[in-house]
Amino acid sequence: MKHGRLRFLFGALVPALVLHVLFVLSPYAQAFYLSLTDWTGVAGEAHFVGAGNYARLGGDSLFLDAVRNNAVMLAVVPLVTIALGLFLASMLHLGGRDGRSGIAGSRIYQIVYFFPQLLSLVIIAVLWSFIYNPNTGLLNGVLRGVGLGSLARSWLGDPALALPAVMAVLVWSSAGFYMVLFSAAIDSIPKELFEAALLDGAGGWATFRRVTLPLVRDTVQVGFVYLGIAALDGFAIVQVMTAGPGGPDGATEVIGLSLYRNAFTYGRFGYASAMGVALFFATLTLAVLALRAGRKERVELA
Repeated sequence: MKHGRLRFLFGALVPALVLHVLFVLSPYAQAFYLSLTDWTGVAGEAHFVGAGNYARLGGDSLFLDAVRNNAVMLAVVPLVTIALGLFLASMLHLGGRDGRSGIAGSRIYQIVYFFPQLLSLVIIAVLWSFIYNPNTGLLNGVLRGVGLGSLARSWLGDPALALPAVMAVLVWSSAGFYMVLFSAAIDSIPKELFEAALLDGAGGWATFRRVTLPLVRDTVQVGFVYLGIAALDGFAIVQVMTAGPGGPDGATEVIGLSLYRNAFTYGRFGYASAMGVALFFATLTLAVLALRAGRKERVELA
């Protein structure tokens, strides 16, 4: 190591860098190039069209619907999921009568809440498609069974309800995982801090706001980034659950679905690549802004 440090570093790093460039950076570069062409996916030639594909995005009404729907999902899904995960984690760890321990049976609740993570998102989408069925679905059946039949709806057939129904499934499928993630973060907080808050007369909400939340902020930030990326995707659950898919009337259209349809249905791989590049930069911007905001919060807390 003393005499061959550079050779060792070169031999250890270069193969990994070559693989990274070959299998990660190269596909990105190809996607960027294809977004500037009119490649159909099967033709041997791709004609350079410059920024023409990106100019078309601004006039594509279905793509703009997808952007709007993804924006709504980005605003709702991460916030609701994180709020629910934090609430469940706090109750399971600090919801007891003494304010220092969890509620009775908290370990069992953790396992039950984590159950959705044992299923793939496609299976979850199929199950909820049956639950939302307007005629034989469990949701409408329960409403009718308890005398609330007037509230029964065609949940995935009503343009006003389809997107909220899809977002509800995303929250349901993710809340258990983030409950466990936030539980681990709360476990790492010294119990003495909670005891000191109780001795000072702090209630449950004040303890959560002044002690728990600041000390799990980094974990919440990571959760927000991952949930934001999931909200900007949404392809699998929309593809399986909704009619069209993306219906009704584009109410559940998402960018990933528009990309898939243009590439594999219409044979417009160049245009689809432009959508993918736009989605890439949207995701990158979200991650950068979230990380910078978290860094500012840490500086203020210090």
